[in-house]
Amino acid sequence: MSDLQRQPDAQPETLSTRTGLFGPQGSGDTSGYGRLVRTVELGGITAPPYGGYFDDLLATLRTALAEHGVNPDAAIEKAQVHVGELTVFVVRDYLPVVAGVLRDVPELRFELCRGVSGVHYPDDAGRELHAVYPLQSITHNRVVRLEVCAPDSDPHIPSLCRVYPTNDWHERETYDFFGIIFDGHHALTRIEMPDDWEGHPQRKDYPLGGVPVEYKGATVAPPDRRRSYH
Repeated sequence: MSDLQRQPDAQPETLSTRTGLFGPQGSGDTSGYGRLVRTVELGGITAPPYGGYFDDLLATLRTALAEHGVNPDAAIEKAQVHVGELTVFVVRDYLPVVAGVLRDVPELRFELCRGVSGVHYPDDAGRELHAVYPLQSITHNRVVRLEVCAPDSDPHIPSLCRVYPTNDWHERETYDFFGIIFDGHHALTRIEMPDDWEGHPQRKDYPLGGVPVEYKGATVAPPDRRRSYH
């Protein structure tokens, strides 16, 4: 653990600043607490050496990609170490080959993918949608995270079901809630919401909704349509 801690975390990149509990746009504070201020941040790039097994992992991955005829600099955007965990940002077109190398090369042997999670950053222009894949090597007792980005205007990411078949339902859930389209998935349909549901409920631009409530003659609007308390 001491080797992993010698490299400081990457300096975060601030995307935006939000005020109020729900971060309303143009309507003031919808929560009644206007002093709540927080920044929306993305991690930056961590410079090597990373410490622990991270350096060997990345060196082996880059060598294996080159042996498969893939330019590592074209496939890997950056590496990031945060709270002792390594994230490798991969260009979406190269995701299946990178995952396949991580699974099959004996020195890497990440035989388990624990699913995929979607993230929506509306202020990350051209990279609004992120898909995050935590991988685990049972053989070597190691973990690494892959992260892939896609724009709202083209929300397509290659499916990993052929590399990790257990990602089937995870990709369906991420599609259902975030609208990421996993190309090559054999049955990309909704898994939680009704088939005729409009929109993707875990996106940051999805309306909060709610039902207006009447109380002693006063109407309380849904959270995202309440008046300002400033």
